[in-house]
Amino acid sequence: MSDSKKKLYVLDTNVLMHDPTAFFRFQEHDIYLPMTVLEELDNNKKGHTEVARNARQASRFMDSLMAKAPSLETIGDGVPLGDTDEEGQAINSSLSNAKYATGRLFFQTEKIAINLPDTLPGGKSDNTILGTALALQQHRSDCLVTLVSKDTNMRIKASVLGIHSEDYRNDQVLDDVDLLYRGVTELSEDFWDRHEKDMRSWQEEGRTYYSLRGPDIDSWYRNEFIYKDDEASPFDAVVREINEEDGATIEVVKDYAHHNVWGISARNREQNYALNLLMDPEIDFVTLVGQAGTGKTLLTLAAALAQTLDDNLYSEIIVTRVTVPVGEDIGFLPGTEEEKMTPWMGALMDNLEVLTQEEDHSDWEKQATQDLVNKRIKIRSLNFMRGRTFLQKFIIIDEAQNLTSKQMKTLITRAGPGTKVVCLGNIAQIDTPYLTETNSGLTYVVDKFQNWEHSGHVTLVRGERSRLADYAADVL
Repeated sequence: MSDSKKKLYVLDTNVLMHDPTAFFRFQEHDIYLPMTVLEELDNNKKGHTEVARNARQASRFMDSLMAKAPSLETIGDGVPLGDTDEEGQAINSSLSNAKYATGRLFFQTEKIAINLPDTLPGGKSDNTILGTALALQQHRSDCLVTLVSKDTNMRIKASVLGIHSEDYRNDQVLDDVDLLYRGVTELSEDFWDRHEKDMRSWQEEGRTYYSLRGPDIDSWYRNEFIYKDDEASPFDAVVREINEEDGATIEVVKDYAHHNVWGISARNREQNYALNLLMDPEIDFVTLVGQAGTGKTLLTLAAALAQTLDDNLYSEIIVTRVTVPVGEDIGFLPGTEEEKMTPWMGALMDNLEVLTQEEDHSDWEKQATQDLVNKRIKIRSLNFMRGRTFLQKFIIIDEAQNLTSKQMKTLITRAGPGTKVVCLGNIAQIDTPYLTETNSGLTYVVDKFQNWEHSGHVTLVRGERSRLADYAADVL
């Protein structure tokens, strides 16, 4: 079957429940919706979950598109997906970096004879969609029928039946997670030889700066860390300005290996870079990515406490995370919002214990410190973030890899003046259905914020928890 044919995409329900704007992501190609998909959207529209909201939004989009059909008789010929009225323009103009859809949306308007193997009962919704795609493949020889589904097993069954199938990839930020911005770049051996022309250095308020030009500067981003491994004279700096006319301005980073933050010192290069971002009041948004034990939560809490309790830059610390269970769900929990969130905040409590239990302090001093810290740290649920505005807060979003791009946007846009947002996560440890390393909300914000002057990112690579944890992470 030739790829030059016009394509007819049969959408599985999970595609629309994952991204309701999927209608407008297929450019000039047509879309077909089996009646089963409409039934499943209707069954999932109730509730306050992200899936329910997406199901309702998909239905609203379909209602707007149906208004374009001149009459009920023309629905069988397909409903245009392109901009034909003001409402359609409003829909498509909200899709950044997406071409306008010029294809048509087809609904199942008549019963289709479904010929499936006896091992696939027709009463199941997935199998009904497969049967519809198989029938379309037989009757629509003028186009390439493709089933689009986020369900891996659905795509496997489609392949077994001879149906061309694809994953929904339009929301993927990157083709490969290895291409994700790391926030750290090692300089080449001959870097200074190739960039010493017109280079100048100066000191300002106790900090050392360099201004330079050269071929490597074009690949740098603002607030990206650059380093050169040299036992005699190691060099660690952060890119502050990039200008086509003046070149780049870099600043030598502060050494937090010898300057502790709330009793915590950096144990490796990436931790030092992370503390430089976390302690910089000019950086409003920080993302830290790394496997378990790299120190993401501990470093962030230490910086938050230092700037909230010691420097009074922020009025309080707000900690939140998505509540996705790893094992069986423990069911409904009694108590207030904070009490309900407590079981999900084990990592927070573990790190707070490290930060507040000084060996040379008395029990009274330890308890007083603990009470003070507890008053300034608030645990909040993601479910109640919509519509709020946070002023002068230090917001920590833990396990951010389990958030979608829309959820991440909802959270970050809550930040008011004087607020700092820090996202922590391990993109190799995603527990949310239909999210992958390439379309996670954490991947999304790392990619979108990589060149903003008030944001920074570091990928932590070395575990510092214990030799047992490091070995387990490598071999298990």
